[in-house]
Amino acid sequence: MWRTLSVSVLATIALLAGCSGGTPEKEVKVNLEDAPAMQPVEGELRVALLTPGPVSDSGWSAMAFDGLQAIKDELGAEVSNQVATDAQIKDSMRSYAQDGFNLIIGHGFEYNSPAMEVGKDFPAVAFVSSSGGESAANVGAFRFYLEQGFYACGMLAGKMSKSGVVAMIGGPDVPSIRSTFKAFKAGAEAGRPDIKVIEIFTNEEADVAAAKQATLQAIGQGADFVIHQTNAAARGVFEACEEKDVWAFGANLDQNSESPKILASAIIVAKPAFVSLAKSVRDGTFKGGITLAGMEDGAIDFVVNPLNSDKIPSDVRGALDELLLKIKTGSFEVPKDEF
Repeated sequence: MWRTLSVSVLATIALLAGCSGGTPEKEVKVNLEDAPAMQPVEGELRVALLTPGPVSDSGWSAMAFDGLQAIKDELGAEVSNQVATDAQIKDSMRSYAQDGFNLIIGHGFEYNSPAMEVGKDFPAVAFVSSSGGESAANVGAFRFYLEQGFYACGMLAGKMSKSGVVAMIGGPDVPSIRSTFKAFKAGAEAGRPDIKVIEIFTNEEADVAAAKQATLQAIGQGADFVIHQTNAAARGVFEACEEKDVWAFGANLDQNSESPKILASAIIVAKPAFVSLAKSVRDGTFKGGITLAGMEDGAIDFVVNPLNSDKIPSDVRGALDELLLKIKTGSFEVPKDEF
């Protein structure tokens, strides 16, 4: 179930379990901060989404946009989205709040602190960030336990690497990305204790050339498996892996179709969480707090590229399946940073 990170009172929301249609809806317990519930929305629900990059990135921002579209389709809400970074974030939040939007979602760790500041001026508006450690009566965060998928990627890379070197390519250097890299490294070391793990950040949000150059640099140091957190710049990572015949992993969305060199993808299944959040705002049951959603909730998945599944040795596939089962049943806890 969704687990508490820094909250206290128990509430219930509905979350669709699993990653495919046909999985029944289940009730998921969410621990929330002791705060009064907001009032139900009168009239049409209005939801805004702020992302760090274009929603066409086939990754992090696209995943959130899928969730926004699910809110529109399933709840009939009016929705709007825009890219907002750095100084634009608070201005965009204020603009949406002043325009009467009921829920404003900032998709990333960097939206949490601005939401805390702007939220004080708009107590009737719900502000939620995808990741973050602060909350208030009308401000919350849901953290997707993507570290679980990254750990599985790392273990697969560690067990299959021929060079003994694997790499992690990041765009923005933020705590949430570092935490997923920590999990990947731990998984790689579990698969092969003597593995060398290279970490490179471009500090760019959508610079394809920079991501490609960083990936080529890592490959030049011997990496034969590469995972990324480069958002809209992922194409650069995949191009480098294609040119050098190196395996890559997809992240955030199922990116298996993006390149023939992708072995598997660590996926966030955002739609159920986004819809449940919007329902709570619409119904007046939203309370600020911080929640964690993982594989056991159907919020995280790990998908092997069907085009390359035969490249995974049977013993490695067996170890992978065993690991995923342990994660889903809660018998193994993947390491993550607290922030």
